[in-house]
This record gives sequence, C-alpha cells and structure tokens, in this order.
Amino acid sequence: MTTGASPENRGETQDQLWLLCPICKNPNPTGTLHCKHCWGPSLYAVEPITSAELAAFQQSYRQKQKKYGVLRNLLVYVGAPLLIVAGIMFWLYNFTDFIFAPPARLNSASFPGEAAMYRYDLGRNGATSLSAVIPSGELKWSFQAQAPILSTPVAVNDTVYIGSNDGYLYALDAATGDLRWKFKTGSWVESSPAVVNGIVYFGSNDGKLYALDAATGHEFWHYDTGRTVKSSPAVADGIVYFGSFDNFLYALDARTGAVAWKYATGGYVYSSPVVANGIVYFGSNDNSCYALNASDGRFRVKLTHREVLSSPSVNGDTVYFNSQRYLVVMDGKARNWPMEKPIRYWWGRLYLARIVPPPPGMTGLLWATRLSYGNTNTSPVYADGNIYTTGDNRVYQIEDETYKITWTFTTGGYMEASPCLANGVVFAGSRDGKLYAIDADNGEKIWDFNAAGPIHGSPTYAKGVVYVATENGTLYAVK
Repeated sequence: MTTGASPENRGETQDQLWLLCPICKNPNPTGTLHCKHCWGPSLYAVEPITSAELAAFQQSYRQKQKKYGVLRNLLVYVGAPLLIVAGIMFWLYNFTDFIFAPPARLNSASFPGEAAMYRYDLGRNGATSLSAVIPSGELKWSFQAQAPILSTPVAVNDTVYIGSNDGYLYALDAATGDLRWKFKTGSWVESSPAVVNGIVYFGSNDGKLYALDAATGHEFWHYDTGRTVKSSPAVADGIVYFGSFDNFLYALDARTGAVAWKYATGGYVYSSPVVANGIVYFGSNDNSCYALNASDGRFRVKLTHREVLSSPSVNGDTVYFNSQRYLVVMDGKARNWPMEKPIRYWWGRLYLARIVPPPPGMTGLLWATRLSYGNTNTSPVYADGNIYTTGDNRVYQIEDETYKITWTFTTGGYMEASPCLANGVVFAGSRDGKLYAIDADNGEKIWDFNAAGPIHGSPTYAKGVVYVATENGTLYAVK
C-alpha cells in the first residue's frame, strides 16, 4: 500500500520540495522541524510542496500583500487622520464651546411693564424696575376661584392669567378683576402660565401642556406627558421648555406642540426651566441641577447637591438656586469632564488612602451657604450684587461677593412663595396669610397686606400692582 507520494513518484528531488510555514508563509527545506524564519510552529505536519507550487503561491501571496498594503496605507494615511479629526470634533462638541457654542439668541423677556411669564423673564430673576410706581398696600380688587390657588399669576396686555386647583386657567381683566374667559383642564393647574406671541402656555396635573389663544381661551394644541406637569413653561425662539413628573425635560415646537427633543433625568422635574444665553437650566429631585444646550438638548453639566425643586435664577454666567436648606451658586458655563463621576469616586477613594492629592472641587459649584433648618424650595432673586431668597419663615439678603447674610426679615409663618423685587422693594408672601413689602436696602417692613389665607404661589408685580393668591382660592390685586 502506498501511503504518500515520494519524491521519485512526483518527479522531484528532495531539494525541490518545500515546507511552507503556516505563520510567516516562508519556505523551509523538507526535514526542517521548526520554521527557520520565525521560529514559531512545528513543521512536522506540514505537507511538502514543489518548487512550481511554491512559485505560484508566492506570486499569489505577493498580489494579496500588495492589495493589503494599499488598504493599510488608506487606513494609515486617510482613516487615521479621519479618526483623529472625529475624536477632536467629538471632544469639541461634547466638552467645549469652541465651535459648538449654544446660540446666545435664545433669550426672551416680558415687554416693559408686564410680567408675561413666571418671574418676569427666561432668567427667572424675579426682579424688575420697569415701573416707578410703588404699591401702598391697598386692595384694588379680588377674584374668587372655586378651589385653592397654588399657581403664580402673570400679567400681560391688561390681562391677568392664573391657574387654580379647580382645574381652570382663568383670564381676568387687570383693571377690574372681571372674568374674561376660563379654560377647563383635567386636574389642578399649579403651573404658572407664560404668554408669548398671543399664546398662553401652561401645564396641568392631568399630565398635559396646553397652548391657548390668549385673547379667547381657544385651544390650539396640547401635549400629553402622561404624568403631572407643575413646571412653569419657558418659551424662546419658537420652543416651549417645561418639565414633567415623568422625569423628562421637554422642548416642543411652540406652534404645533411637536417634540423637538427631550432629556431624561433621574427624578421628576418640578422646577421651572430657565433659558439664558442659549442654555436651559433646571432642577430635578434626583438632587441635581442640569444645564443643556437649549437648541438640541445636548448635555453640558450636572451639579449634584440636594433635591432641587427650586427654579434657577440666572445673572450673566452665574446661576442661583435653592437646594433644600442651601442657597447654591453655580458657574453657568461649566462643563463636566469625561467620565467625571467614576473618576471622582475612585480619586476620592485613593485620596482617603493617602495615595493621591485631593480631587478638585465639584464641577460648576462656586459656593453654597446654609439658609435654614427646614427645606427651602423657593427661587432666589438677584439684583445689584445681592441675592434675595426665603427659608423657613425668613426672607434673606445675601451679598454675592462675600456670601454673607446682610439682613433677615421674619414672618409669622413658613414661606413657600418665592419673593419678587421691584424698585427697591421685596414682595414676599407667607403662610401666615400676609403679603409683605420689605425695604431691600435694610430689611425693614414697609407694609403688609392681610390676604386671609396661606400664600403658596409667588407674588407678581406689574404696572404698579402686586398680584398674589391664597390657598383659600382668592387672587388679590394690591395697589
């Protein structure tokens, strides 16, 4: 029995047979135990080939190597630069404002003398000096709803808009308090409305954001999030921003209600968003304040402190918000570094083990100061180098440069309403049923107005009148 071809049978001599290395593809004379070129595999089981077969293989192998060489050159000289450019663009897009800066045009405010949205403008600053008239604390008119009012009123085009727990949004004559129209939703209306380009936008606890004709109350559209909407909307450059208890911040087309983008947080969004310099700021009960690019929702920074139900207030590039017992001040232009959370975690562990120096401060945090021993979820006011806010039953003035409390004013009840500032006077409502007018310079009371019911929603100043509502369901116009 013949078990294999001999050199004589194949017409070849021993010197004309070769063992081809399966690794480096180089030929070795028959009888070689290991490849003499790469000293890699054993050649014991390799089938010998003839010189002609070797020549044909080497020609085919050279052609393949030439093709691989062209591909390799493309990858090295074209693919690698493209990959580097893509990496640079990814870095610039996600972690810098060098090219992809947020559009600074994304800002808006109420017209002079009006308060067309919650806390006057998209900066939610709560301060205005558009009218020189200072109210004296006298009742101009009152309006009675059918349930408690937790919403904050807005005043525009001689009309006051406010929501109530009876499920209605009301439009009232600013001069008399007479009802112009009302619109029924499916639940409480705690969200404060925003009026832009003749449309009033507001949320309801039925999970919907509504867009109505500001003159008639006719519904243009609504968007259903499926969960409670207490957040007051902000409108800028044709986009409506608001939060929902489904944990999302939404950006909708102001004309159609179509979703432009939405961003998921780790908790419900009670906070009313702020839009300033092309950035949208808002808080979440996942203990964080977020900053996103307002045009596309691209993430910028997440500052984790404590539960943030407060609506931020923006002055220039600085953001102010209350976080439970603290006033927190954040750099509005800050950006988280890549993989910051896990890196900071392990950096902290190594620091505790005395292996590395302490980690840098929390990204975006400028400073924070404790206000009270109870939670404060109200929104601060910034004006002329000072911050005005509330905590427990007190109103505070804090100097921005020194972080020090310069005066406090004590009321007779817990304060859930954010203050507002107009012409050097701080207006603040308390659960003791009083609206207070306080001198912003020294913290002295100018007057108080007995609203005969706990005040939850923030007071609003417009054209010399302060509007404030109570949990008894009464809206007051105080002149």
